[in-house]
Order: sequence, then C-alpha cells, then structure tokens
Amino acid sequence: MKWTLFTYATSEKWMLSTSSPSRGTLFYEQIMKKTVSPEKDKPEKRKPEKRKTEKRKTEKRKTFRHGDLRNALVTAGLEMARAGGPSAVILREATRQAGVSPNAAYRHFAGQAELLDAVRSACLSRVAAAIEDEMKKHQAGLDPQAFARKSLRAVGMGYLGFAMREPGMFRTAFSVPPPVHEQTPANTASRGLNPFQLLSLALDRMQQSGLLSKRDRKDAEYLAWSTVHGLALLVLEGPLYQMPQGMVLALGERLVVMVERGLG
Repeated sequence: MKWTLFTYATSEKWMLSTSSPSRGTLFYEQIMKKTVSPEKDKPEKRKPEKRKTEKRKTEKRKTFRHGDLRNALVTAGLEMARAGGPSAVILREATRQAGVSPNAAYRHFAGQAELLDAVRSACLSRVAAAIEDEMKKHQAGLDPQAFARKSLRAVGMGYLGFAMREPGMFRTAFSVPPPVHEQTPANTASRGLNPFQLLSLALDRMQQSGLLSKRDRKDAEYLAWSTVHGLALLVLEGPLYQMPQGMVLALGERLVVMVERGLG
C-alpha cells in the first residue's frame, strides 16, 4: 500500500507540481512523511527486566545487622528445644526459620554441636531466671535462719517448677555436660549466677545463719541438686509422668524440706 501510494505520488502529483519546483518538493516531503516512517516500522525493543533475585538478596542482608544473626539462630534453637528437647535442635532448620542460607550460619557456629551448646546456655539462663523469681518472693528479715530456709526452698521450687513448665528446655539445659562451675555469662540471669551458683548462695546462707556446720556445708550442692533433679526426671521421663502437676509441686515442697533437714 505504501509503495503504491509512493508510485502514485511520484508519477501523478509530482508531475502536476513541476510548474512550481518548490511546491513540488514540499508536497513530496509531505507524502514521504505520511507513507514512509522507518522509526515507527521498527519493532520496539523491550527493556530487559531487572532480576528480582538481586533485590531479594539485598533485603536479606538488611534483615540482620552484625551480631543479630547469631541471636536469631539461638532464638530459633530455643523454640525447637521447647517443642522437642535437645534432639530437635537442628542447625539447618534454625537457618530456615531465621530466613538465611545454611552457609550463613557457619560464620557464628562451626556445626551442630556449637549451636546446641549455645541453646543449652540459653536454657540454663532461663532456669536461673526461674529460680531468681522464686527467691525474690522472700526478703531478708530479722530472722536469718528463716530467710536461709526460704532461700533454699525457693531454689528447689524454682528449679522443679521450670522443669514442669518447660520440659523441652529443661532437658536441653542439661544435655551437654559442661563443668558446673563454668563461668559463662550466657548461663546466668540478672544476678550473674548460674543455677548451681544460686544453690550455693542459698547453702551459704544456711551456714551463715548457723543451720549448717562447716563440715556439713562441704559439697552440699550435689546432695540437694541430685535429689530435686531426680524427682524432675521421674516426672518427665519416668514412672511418674502421669502424676498431676499440682501433686508434683506438693511433693517438691516436702522434698525440699527433707533436704534441708537432712543436710543439717
């Protein structure tokens, strides 16, 4: 159609305009503009779409600042420990919950064992916090012996109560055998003492108030700890697992009194 029109323009209209060269030239240019438009005939080039993957990677990098990724992985590990105990703490699953690639975790943890150790410390910290909450219920008064007894009972009941409320975390707290005197801030709560050290504090009060002799005070932590921990395991994993929680706590109260009397 364009070439037909062009032929017509050059053979008829152009010839009619020969009497006026300038007019014929102008008419020819107008015809050419209407019929031949090379710029419009060319197909439009599609702009290449920007890949979204690069943007997503940038967003992931913005998710965690320096130091936040480690805390995110430990938090994810805590939730897994709460749900299923130490065997449920999996490094790859922690990275998935944190929203990062598995390789990113190795900047903070060399492997599965290191993550479990960090989660174990976080669980111990929560045991210490539960004990502190019980100890805060009792203030030193005019009777140091009464205060010492209440302190020891608070340690035992805080320990047992946490085991009943958070069995998965309780199991995880003692799944990796660290030294009981380990000086790690991650194992502590607001007072800077781990559960074993809080027990030592209560026993020191017993000795200072005259309820424990120096001879009986020696290594008393292991006697008190193994007694309460044994009851907790009997309830969580042993033949007492169907015992109502109220009954367990009532037995715990009697057990701690028994420990107190037995130590003296």
